[in-house]
This record gives sequence, structure tokens and C-alpha cells, in this order.
Amino acid sequence: MHPDEHLDCLIIGGGPAGLTAALYFARFRRRFMLVDAGQSRAAWIPTSHNLPFFAEGISGADVLKRQREHAQHYGARIVSGRVTALRKDGGCFAAAIEADDVTTELRASRVLLASGAMDVEPCLPNVPDAVQRGLVRYCPICDGYESRDRRIAVLGHGASGLGEASFVARTYSDDVTLLTLGEPMNLSAEQREEVAKHRIKIVEPPITSLRTESGSVVALCAGGGKPMQFDVLYAALGLHPRTELALALGAEHDDRGNLVVDDHNQTTVRGLYAAGAIVRGLDQIVVAMGHAAVAATAIHNRCVIPIEQEDK
Repeated sequence: MHPDEHLDCLIIGGGPAGLTAALYFARFRRRFMLVDAGQSRAAWIPTSHNLPFFAEGISGADVLKRQREHAQHYGARIVSGRVTALRKDGGCFAAAIEADDVTTELRASRVLLASGAMDVEPCLPNVPDAVQRGLVRYCPICDGYESRDRRIAVLGHGASGLGEASFVARTYSDDVTLLTLGEPMNLSAEQREEVAKHRIKIVEPPITSLRTESGSVVALCAGGGKPMQFDVLYAALGLHPRTELALALGAEHDDRGNLVVDDHNQTTVRGLYAAGAIVRGLDQIVVAMGHAAVAATAIHNRCVIPIEQEDK
């Protein structure tokens, strides 16, 4: 990296969204760089059967590997590192990039933020192993089909927890339990009707122990009682979007912290685009790829226009 280098676009994040943008920019023959901190949630996916063209399933790690190789086939420049600061500098962006214990500042006309999000993890021993074994999952849209007709627990509370439990119950299983971790639900009449309709069991007492054993998840409640055994546990505890760089620039966000974007995936900060889990909407790999394709094409078409002259 050379400090005097000026890019058409800097991509921040090497998950499915960032790597899709890298492929597009490489084929558009743009001057760009992708900085990857190696934190993509996709790497956690043991096997996905929800991606087009992979009926036999594909791991998240393989998705990322294939995407990276595809983009690099066309000359995409991908570096390992972390963008620690981002600021506006005249008509462009200045980014501080930390790699190999050295920090370099680069400038780019536009920035595509594809930094992803972090799941709030359940209090289980060795969560990565439980995820790889398919005992703990995060996305019933992605893999609920593989959990059909099984004993399923949803760990969550409030409207989001009940919403996920209802989705699972009406779509995949008639044996669904919502573990609220001691949080009272205070259900409305409409919500009680929803719970009854789908026979969702709600357990409000705090969970004192969650453990994996013999290919299942076992939960123990405060005050004793019989251990509850489930085939699969879905964690619906929320996401923390990695939007700090955008928020520092004043980008607008919704009540969950996700960035608000226009039809071209541009944030409310002119020249700053966003794709993937940090954008409000459906959190899916194919959606993240679509965000990136839209943003990359818009950036390519606008690169000849100075940011300050660009129509929003």
C-alpha cells in the first residue's frame, strides 16, 4: 500500500458482499482495494443448502474461498488488515489501514462498507463446535428446512424472539419452545393467539445451564425441574452491526443500528455505500451479494463525477 495512492473505491470487509463488489470492480477495471479483517460470519456456516447452484450444500468457508479466487482471477487486490478510521478529506475519503502492525493512510473517491455484523452468542460451552455440529444455529431462513419436524428451542425474548419462534413453528416444526432467559413476555391478546395457534411452549424462568450432550442441547431452569432436551437451538439474541466507521461520519441508521441506504445502496453520507448485514432488511448471503452488485455498478457509473457535484 502506498500512502499517495488514490483509489476509485475502497471496499471494507471480505465477506460475500465485499467479495462480490471486488469481482464487479475488477471486471469494471477500476482502481480499488478490498481490506479484509477476516471476520465474516459466513465462515461459521458448516453447510448451506440455501444458495443457488449448490443443492448438495456448501460450507461458508468454501463460499468465501471460491469468491476470493474468482475475484483474484480478474486481478482483484485483496489485502488482510483492518480499517481503523475513516474520514472525509475534501472531495474524497481518507482511511487509516492497519496491516502487519503498520498503519497507512489511503484515499479513495468512494467507499463501500461491507463490514458485516456480530451475532450475540448464547451462553454455551464451545459455541463454534456446537455450530459446526449443527446443534446451534442462527438463521432459520437459511437452514430451517434441515431442522424440520425436530425438537427446536429458540433462545430469545420480546417481539423478535417470539417472531422467530412463530416463523419456525408455522414453517418447519410443531415442537417449538421459546426460552426467554428470565424475561417476561407480557403477551398481547394477538400474541397469545399466535402462540396457541402454533402450540409454542414459552419458558420464562431463567436458564441456569445450557450444554450439549449426545447430539442434543440440554437446558436446565432455575428452581429445578426436568431438564429440557432439544435437537436444535436457534439463537435469536440479535446482531451488532459493525457500522462504527459509518456512524462516525454521521450516516443515518434505524433503531437496530442498521444503515439507511437509497436505491443505489448509498448511505446518507455522499460517496459512502453499504452492503450486507449492516444494511436494514433481510439478512441473507444472496441479498448481500445483490447489495454489492447494485452499489458497485452505481459507483462505477459515478466515478467520473466529483462527489460534491453528484446528485443524491
